[in-house]
Amino acid sequence: MDIKETWIRYIHDLQDRICAGLEQEDGLATFQEDRWDRPEGGGGRTRVIAGGEVFEKGGVNTSVVFGQVTDPMRKQLGISGEHWFACGLSLVIHPVNPFVPTVHANYRMFELYNAEGDTVDRWWGGGTDLTPYYLFEEDAQLFHRTLKNACDAFDPALYPEYKITCDDYFINHHRNGERRGIGGIFFDHQRAEEPRNADFRMGLSRACGDAFLQGYLPIVRLRKNTNFTAVHKYWQEIRRGRYVEFNLLHDRGTLFGLRTNGRTESILMSLPPTVRFDYDHHPAPGSLEEDLLDVLLKPRTWA
Repeated sequence: MDIKETWIRYIHDLQDRICAGLEQEDGLATFQEDRWDRPEGGGGRTRVIAGGEVFEKGGVNTSVVFGQVTDPMRKQLGISGEHWFACGLSLVIHPVNPFVPTVHANYRMFELYNAEGDTVDRWWGGGTDLTPYYLFEEDAQLFHRTLKNACDAFDPALYPEYKITCDDYFINHHRNGERRGIGGIFFDHQRAEEPRNADFRMGLSRACGDAFLQGYLPIVRLRKNTNFTAVHKYWQEIRRGRYVEFNLLHDRGTLFGLRTNGRTESILMSLPPTVRFDYDHHPAPGSLEEDLLDVLLKPRTWA
């Protein structure tokens, strides 16, 4: 089995396992699947969960897409070659309870080919990050420790590098450098070059993907039954507004999907169901809400 087919099979299996784990944790809602085709080449499986006991809205999507490299792609995305291929999983989960964090993950492989069909470039990218509405340090430590363990099995130098990259990527620059959440790991354009060959890159990406449920579900179980008020829900929706701002203004994955004629419904499933955009909103001094903002402006070391 070649590298491409191995990765496709892994991504579809990961989607199945993550959806099963989230459904079991919710106990009420199940994922609904929508299979779609892309006219220019390929397609995907969009799975959406909504109206659950635990998860208000979420999606776990996979896509296997390919096509011709266009001039806008060369200019805007900085790629060359004649044809491209991409396969990946992307998920976003928005919980009901404001004490349960939103979570995002994306793992993908990208290939470029010349006019003869030879592979001229290949790389992996992705990551996982946590967006809490209220800060629990033990949750942040568990989440980061799980990702660190996955990376350390391949090279202890990787987690610190990917953690900083994540902190520096998920930023609303127009909000004075406010991070979207408390981070995780993020990497891109990780090429198969010795000594980190294709087996290394794929193995690392798979280990990080496999760590998702280990790092997120224990937090969900711990917080999902916490009592909350309308004040907590109000703050959740304020923070969701910031989430929307990042995804629509800065996220490269969203922009890539829209610029390559991706499926709009699948791309925008990452947006939360309800948000607030209050004018010049500031949390009360000394509040739990302000405690969160302090961390979003000055990232910490969690693991």
